[in-house]
Amino acid sequence: MADSQTWNEVDQKDSRKPLLLGSRIALFLALAFFSTLPVLVKLFAAPQNRTLVLTGHPGELTVMEMGGRYYVDIEALTRVANGSISFKGNQMVLSLSPPTANTPATNSEASPSTTPGFSKDFLKAGIEEMSVIREWRIALINAIRQGYPVTEDWVASFRGQAQQNLRLVSVAASTDADRNGLRLLNNEFNNMKQLSNRFVEANRSRTYVSPDALDNDPLDQKILSCAHSLAAMAANNQFVDDGTCQ
Repeated sequence: MADSQTWNEVDQKDSRKPLLLGSRIALFLALAFFSTLPVLVKLFAAPQNRTLVLTGHPGELTVMEMGGRYYVDIEALTRVANGSISFKGNQMVLSLSPPTANTPATNSEASPSTTPGFSKDFLKAGIEEMSVIREWRIALINAIRQGYPVTEDWVASFRGQAQQNLRLVSVAASTDADRNGLRLLNNEFNNMKQLSNRFVEANRSRTYVSPDALDNDPLDQKILSCAHSLAAMAANNQFVDDGTCQ
């Protein structure tokens, strides 16, 4: 009887061993799962989008962040950077063009003192000033060729209009290109005034003036060359000092 009871106790202990082992395995798997859960959450987290701006190039690029690394679309990068892609075997060659001087780096408004090119108001006032000086010069040439007297009162009307427009140009100047262009317009005005004064003095002193006095005249040719240079600058919206307006 004692032996039978002992064997029953042993059988009950042996029957509980699989249950205890299964519980321990389940607990281990649960701990292992929850310990790797943060890694899984980080791995499958939604990618974070950022914006990439290329200095000297317009536009923006969408940047995707995944796993601590940043990714950008190569074709979009090439398009924004005005570049090109070529293939050499298993290599991809990306060629990027240099940044342009007239393109802002960001969407933020550039300060007036650093904005390249002529401002709209300056360009408008400058073109009007060039038109007045051109009409002044043509009138002077016609007067000389026709033998008309060049008087102070006659010249003063052209000079006064050009001087008034020049003040408007000065007020409109806001960029570096504007201020440089204003300097050349001042030179053009002063040269035109000097040319007119020569014939005003000749009329006042009763000095004979030949009808072809302005043919190949160095100062007149300088005024004409400067007018052509200023017109080219206005057409291209870019200041270029080629020395003709000095």
